Amino acid sequence: MHQIPIRSTRNQAVTFLRRLAATALLLTLAACASTPPAPTHALQAAETAITNAEQARVADYASIELNEARENLAAARKAVQDEDMARAERLAEQSRVNAELASAHAELTRARAINEEMQRSIDILKEEMQRGPGAQP
Repeated sequence: MHQIPIRSTRNQAVTFLRRLAATALLLTLAACASTPPAPTHALQAAETAITNAEQARVADYASIELNEARENLAAARKAVQDEDMARAERLAEQSRVNAELASAHAELTRARAINEEMQRSIDILKEEMQRGPGAQP
C-alpha cells in the first residue's frame, strides 16, 4: 500500500487555504470597488411628487419650494451620471421632500384663503342681521 507523506498533505492544505483566502480577498475588493446601483426608486418618487405638485398648480402658492425640488432632482440626475449614487439618492430624497412641502404649503395657503373668504361672508351676514328686518342697505 502506498502512503502519502503527512508533510505533503499539510503543505497542500496550507496552500489551498492561502489560495482560498486570496480569492475571498479579491472578491471582497471587487465588490467594494463596484458602483452601487442608481437610486431609481428615489428618483421616480421625486419625479412623481414634482408632477403631482405641478398638476395641483402649486407654483401659484409655493414656487420657491417647487423650484428647489426641481433643482435637487436635476442635481440628483447629474450625480447619477457622475456615478455618485449616495449623493444622487440623498438629492432625490430632498427633491421629493421639497415637492411634498410645496404641495403642503399650497394647501395651507388655499385653506387660509378659503377661511378668510368664509369669515368675510360671516361678517357680512352678521351685519345684515344686526340691521334688522326693515333697515335699508
